[in-house]
Amino acid sequence: MFGKLMPGEGRFFDLFNQHAELCVRGAKEVMNLMTHFDNLERRLHDIEAIEQQADKITYMTVRVLHRTFITPIDRDDIHRLITKMDDVLDMMEDAAQTVSLYDVQFITPEATRLAELGLGCTEKLRDAVALLHDMNHSRRILSLCEEIDYLESEADHVMHAAISKLFREETDVRNVIKLKAIYEFLECVTDLCEDVANIIEGIVVENV
Repeated sequence: MFGKLMPGEGRFFDLFNQHAELCVRGAKEVMNLMTHFDNLERRLHDIEAIEQQADKITYMTVRVLHRTFITPIDRDDIHRLITKMDDVLDMMEDAAQTVSLYDVQFITPEATRLAELGLGCTEKLRDAVALLHDMNHSRRILSLCEEIDYLESEADHVMHAAISKLFREETDVRNVIKLKAIYEFLECVTDLCEDVANIIEGIVVENV
């Protein structure tokens, strides 16, 4: 269906790919932050810079959408896909900022695992988005979406176990509040990736 695109149509997929790559870069920075827990200000600055780049791509996509008469996929799907992808990076930035704003002094293995799952989700998201221009890849796209769903479910389990452990073992109430917030932000990254995957699944179903 997408083999013969009008000149302006193919640009949407390029923009999707650029944004998806930034999601992976942002997730890697969050992963590094939760793994090494050093150079906090520099790492936060890097994540903010990536998020700002993604904002520009989101704005450009919406602008191109308003100026394009014929689109390769449904106009609402284009808008929903790019804005929901942007939500993923916004949530990563929130997680990183919380570490700084709450003056978090240590990171737990559970937080590191949630960041790892978030990275895995964004990598599969990037791979799915890269194939979206050609519905001959529909089975592989749907398979990647299923893998994102699996990672999101695992993140749910990790977060529930982490919060349970936190309330059982952490005696400092301030640390409970801080770490619970970190867990929730990191788990929400995987939730939002699943939302993007659901949008992609809908696009595939509508266009195969």
